[in-house]
Amino acid sequence: MNTILRVPCYGRALSVRCGTNCTRRYSALPKEALQNYKPGTVLHGYQIEKVTEVPELYLTAIKLSHLQTGAEHLHIARDDTNNVFSVGFRTTPMDNSGVSHILEHTVLCGSQRFPCRDPFFKMLNRSLSTFMNAFTASDYTMYPFSTQNSKDFQNLLSVYLDAVFFPNLNHLDFLQEGWRLEHDSNEDKGSPITFKGVVFNEMKGAMSSPDQLYAVHCQNKLLPSHTYSYNSGGNPNDILNLTHEQLREFHATHYHPSNARFYTYGDLPLESHLEQINSLALDRFHKIEPGTSIPNETRWTEKRSAVVHCPPDVMSPDPDKQTTVSVSYLLPRITEVHESFEMSFLASLLTSGPTSPFYQSLLDANIGAGYSPVCGYDGSTREASFSVGLQGILAEDEEKVKEIIQSTLEKVIKEGFEADRIEAVLHSVELAQKHQTTSFGLGLIMSLMSVWNQDGDPISSMQLDKLVSSFKQKIADNPRYLQDLVQKYLVTNQHQLWLRMTADDNYNTNQEKAEMDKLNTIVQALDKDTKEQIYQAGIELAESQNQEVDVSCLPTVTVGDIHPKTRRTDIKTECLDGSYVQLHEQPTNGVTYFKAVSPLGPADQELVQYLPLFCNVITQMGTKNMSFRELAKEEELRTGGLGVGTHIIQRPEDTTSYEVGVALSSHCLERNLHEMFGLWQDIFQSVTLSDQERLTTLVRMEAAEMANAVSFMGHAYAMRGVASSLSPVGQIGEVTGGMSQVNLMKQIAELDDLSDVVSKLTQLSSVLLNRSNMRFCLNAAPSGMSPAVEALDSFLTKLPGRRGSPVSTLEDAISVTKVEDFSAVSSRRHFQLPFPVNYVSMGMTAVPYKHEDFAKEKGGAYGSGATMSNDGTFKFYSYRDPRSTETLDVFHQSLPWIQSQNFTNQDLDEAKIALFSNVDAPIAPGSRGVSTFLNGVTDDDRQIQRDRLFAVTREDVVDVAQRKTKLPTHNSVVVKWLRQWTCDQRITGSSPGQIIALCLWARHFISIASLHPGV
Repeated sequence: MNTILRVPCYGRALSVRCGTNCTRRYSALPKEALQNYKPGTVLHGYQIEKVTEVPELYLTAIKLSHLQTGAEHLHIARDDTNNVFSVGFRTTPMDNSGVSHILEHTVLCGSQRFPCRDPFFKMLNRSLSTFMNAFTASDYTMYPFSTQNSKDFQNLLSVYLDAVFFPNLNHLDFLQEGWRLEHDSNEDKGSPITFKGVVFNEMKGAMSSPDQLYAVHCQNKLLPSHTYSYNSGGNPNDILNLTHEQLREFHATHYHPSNARFYTYGDLPLESHLEQINSLALDRFHKIEPGTSIPNETRWTEKRSAVVHCPPDVMSPDPDKQTTVSVSYLLPRITEVHESFEMSFLASLLTSGPTSPFYQSLLDANIGAGYSPVCGYDGSTREASFSVGLQGILAEDEEKVKEIIQSTLEKVIKEGFEADRIEAVLHSVELAQKHQTTSFGLGLIMSLMSVWNQDGDPISSMQLDKLVSSFKQKIADNPRYLQDLVQKYLVTNQHQLWLRMTADDNYNTNQEKAEMDKLNTIVQALDKDTKEQIYQAGIELAESQNQEVDVSCLPTVTVGDIHPKTRRTDIKTECLDGSYVQLHEQPTNGVTYFKAVSPLGPADQELVQYLPLFCNVITQMGTKNMSFRELAKEEELRTGGLGVGTHIIQRPEDTTSYEVGVALSSHCLERNLHEMFGLWQDIFQSVTLSDQERLTTLVRMEAAEMANAVSFMGHAYAMRGVASSLSPVGQIGEVTGGMSQVNLMKQIAELDDLSDVVSKLTQLSSVLLNRSNMRFCLNAAPSGMSPAVEALDSFLTKLPGRRGSPVSTLEDAISVTKVEDFSAVSSRRHFQLPFPVNYVSMGMTAVPYKHEDFAKEKGGAYGSGATMSNDGTFKFYSYRDPRSTETLDVFHQSLPWIQSQNFTNQDLDEAKIALFSNVDAPIAPGSRGVSTFLNGVTDDDRQIQRDRLFAVTREDVVDVAQRKTKLPTHNSVVVKWLRQWTCDQRITGSSPGQIIALCLWARHFISIASLHPGV
């Protein structure tokens, strides 16, 4: 289904982890206990209101209310060890000060039972959580976590409850997280006073994105009467109006159990959750009327239009095409679940895929770069909306876009939709129900929260079979039902907003001037005493940030709670028609998953830079037998999508050996096996790449998406830039996924003639769409594996190319390219882009995966920290950082700090706990065994590294740090805000906090050198 979240959720950078493998393994759903849960039953102060089986999602939903406070609770009982908790509050800010966003940050800075600074960050090293974070949406704030460990669940629940209901909300925390006046140099009264603050800087970065600006303006202007007319994240200049007292008042009026919605999910018993929530929090409150309800928007009697501005996109292939135009229609309340489902379904029909009416009329017209940032169905506000439009157009094409949109709707009303198109969307709903993910419980509450937050029934929203059945019946009774929806909710709907956004060359300058004018006005009005208070507050905050933190008050799991053995996957192999095939029998719920790798040989390395474009277009260009629209329709009817992505792996034993090519992936219901492989076969045998008009459309869309991604993923681009000088794989990673690739796509999008590009893609096609060096993988249920192997065997016999000799082992199947003459070099790089914040990275060479020191070196963190990749590079980074050179100084200081041995064995244990949360990620049945297939790292290899990690000592860490500081190849990259003044005049942050983690091994992000967020 094609849905959008109009205004992005804002949240503090905590942790997005993949999972953990702990001593408590797999539990059965307590069905006997569920049978005793009846409406009216009272449990620990709660009364059960409703118990509903939802068989299509394999769960039982129990809705309760707390008698003393009125707090609502939804429990989802499901046979899933990845248990989830969330508490959410309806938050309705009535200005642009970002009060709900800043409050979300500040409640996490210490509470009554856990008064230490930043307990949430400290819990990252004391928890086996699979997810920890907090989000601020337009009308709610929620605090979710997930874990597989029952002890850890109780620990995190106690911290979360105390944080949201009994936070300290200290003035210093407000200054750190919100905004403050502070000297450039804390200890120098003569240095200029400037604005600082975590959320202040975060929103300066967020609101520099044209996409996000457009989304915020669209919501503000479509729903202008109440809370949606404001930016819940905060506009930077308005954040400066918020006071500490206003923050505390907002907490008092919004963070009350009577305004709360609790959610628990998984196989842990409900009663223990209720008892803990009641005793630790709810028992101390009584019911109130929170007064946070949101009224319906007064419906317009006339259409409206608005014009807004944004900074120019320096990455745009055509500087003249920097206008975005869209129309948004206000729809019924999202609590009307049947209408919401139908309008979401209709949005998919209208906009999703090459066969949709708006794709054909807007995108295929090649007058824009892609759909507008808000496009599709949005069910995140009290009343839903549907939007459609184009970005990257000429200003004079605005009327043309409007005419196309109106004529497209008229055509839909006249002609309707093809039956196959409707069936394709219904198929996607069915497949989505059966497709299993590792974060189902978290995804479920994210999808339910908006409806529940508006007093809707979250259980009704989960009953997809009823919604689909009712929808099908309406179509059967009235063949024009969908056309009637278009007529009623779109064509004749007067509550529609036409929004145009144009680039203003002076936008950033004007924003800077407004900030500096405000700063000057405030500073000029300061008397001597107030200036002294500002100086003292800066000193006090810096001391607070750098003081040793006593975390003994926080609960913790121990290293002993971590399972000593890696989770193993039963892998079977076959040689089908000479090709290596890896098989994994798993409980896939009737879905078959297919993977394949097709490598480039050493002779084809000059084509590597075109791999991402090849991956993007190869399934979207059509074949000799099917147009691209027909192929897209069959893909949606028979599969969950045909995916092709760039494949780059370094051999685990050698940093100079790698494999590069493409990875293919798809999944389908068992009944569609032959159809899925038939689509792949058609692409392999007869893909057409010569349609330059179609290729132009895809290139422009991809170039626009890449340009937009830089502002959100600047730290990733910086790290790729660092790695490019340190290892062969890092070099390829930058060419295919760094700023080099962004610039290449910009250059291609500027071309009038794509003949040379078509030639490159054709060369890649002849090499990659050839089974000669390919390997294959299947994940299927035991009963479905034999048909899957049969279908794959039939598919292989029809592919171009043949193996020279049969390949039966994975080692032989991986095609290795070895670089003999690569030398890591020291370099400095600086990318200037129009962002008001920086993305900074520094890196050095390290060791390959199988080296014994890998377990001692690897680490990383989100927000700021370090990561060690399997490509043999170690990289520090920071995200949306107001500093650059100062941050590089902090990176340089980290290894000497470790050498000083100023850390304890408890610190070491906490670091191990943190990174096992990532190492032991829960893996969905459709993905088990796939990492071995892709990179050749076996379960035995993982067990060796696991044993080494358990055995790491303080001496090991210090020894590695001492050797790392002797390496000459330290590279740095800054993706920086383009501005007119010098670095010395740049706004700088406060002194960095103490480095909080150790150099250890991890598969994803844990921290080696975490900068304190108070900048």
